[in-house]
Amino acid sequence: MISKLEKKITLRYLRTRKSDGFINIISIFSFIGISLGVAVLIIVMSVMNGFRTELISKIIGSNPHIIVKSYQNDINLKKIENLKKLKKIEKILISADGQAVIVNKNYTKGIQLRGYKKNSFQNLDLVKNKTFEGNKKLNHKHISIGKELSYNLNVNIGDKIVLMSPSGIESIVGTLPKQDTFIIDSIFESGLIEFDDNVAFININDLQGFMNLKENEKSIEIFLDNPNNVNQLKEIISNIFVDSFIYTWNDLNKSLFSALKIERNVMFIILSLIIIVAAFNIISGLTILVKNKTKDIAILKSIGVKNFSIMKIFFLVGLSIGLLATVFGIFLGVVFSIYVEEIRMLISEIFNIKIFPEEIYFLSKMPYEINFKSIGIIGIISILITIVVSIYPAFKAAKLDPIKSLKHE
Repeated sequence: MISKLEKKITLRYLRTRKSDGFINIISIFSFIGISLGVAVLIIVMSVMNGFRTELISKIIGSNPHIIVKSYQNDINLKKIENLKKLKKIEKILISADGQAVIVNKNYTKGIQLRGYKKNSFQNLDLVKNKTFEGNKKLNHKHISIGKELSYNLNVNIGDKIVLMSPSGIESIVGTLPKQDTFIIDSIFESGLIEFDDNVAFININDLQGFMNLKENEKSIEIFLDNPNNVNQLKEIISNIFVDSFIYTWNDLNKSLFSALKIERNVMFIILSLIIIVAAFNIISGLTILVKNKTKDIAILKSIGVKNFSIMKIFFLVGLSIGLLATVFGIFLGVVFSIYVEEIRMLISEIFNIKIFPEEIYFLSKMPYEINFKSIGIIGIISILITIVVSIYPAFKAAKLDPIKSLKHE
């Protein structure tokens, strides 16, 4: 419990007084340092969480959540009926893929071809996107390309492009690369520039003939209601397709998300040091405060105030600074995170610089995701650091000898 006397003296020491001079400067810098440390930590964590969530959203929006491929034999399509009985599965599609070279005038580029049945293509999320242009079906000898690729090729819907297959045609002069002409039927935009520039879709029958693919080279693509349950469903599907290779969107991007996780943890540790450095100013401020209030401490002890009460007074001074700074820092960090995109655009316009370039980070705007659990952890760490650094000066104040202190006054 905190007595009225302890509260009154604590509030008095927290108020700004001209006679305190340098002590107030240190207290102000401690407050600002802790606030900025907490705010910056929240902003960085929010942006990194937002970036990760947005990136996952783009990846799983453009790719299947689980893919089943056969090792050697044809995939038993009858087992798909067993998949349909499982909960949490949104849709199941049959697909095939291969690599080809796209040739258009003076531009040549290698791309990844993905084949779907004529009516299955329209079930993909990127086709349902508002930015999708053109026919939502994959007709014979037609192709759907990304917006970025259409810019690079300088083509539009209705134009023709030539594809070159790695599988050749035997002739009297040897093996010649197979070529075929496709009409651009639609243009999609996934939100990932790399995907839009390197992936194209054609009819699965065209792909099989063009790439000389066998029936066992088809894949089963599984889309879930909640992609985060992918590992749990992977084990169940593995029991159904025992002789097949099964991998998920998480497996394909494991290195990327591991790197993001490590980066986030390292940033958390580094930025936490800002709070620690700022909190150590509290030690300086309280130590000088104890030195300046030696006479006050001696008088309080002489009238019967116990050592523990003296300790609590100076401890509460340090804790109050840290607590208020933490609360203000959380408020500042949350507000900045919410308006981070507007602030980014404002800075870009004022200084004429490009912050968060789309071609590097794959996203057109700076995302954020406020995680209250992370904010709670940051707040607790900040307060714990404040508690630790406030103990020593408070302990020193309680140990002062009142007789020696008054003797020198």
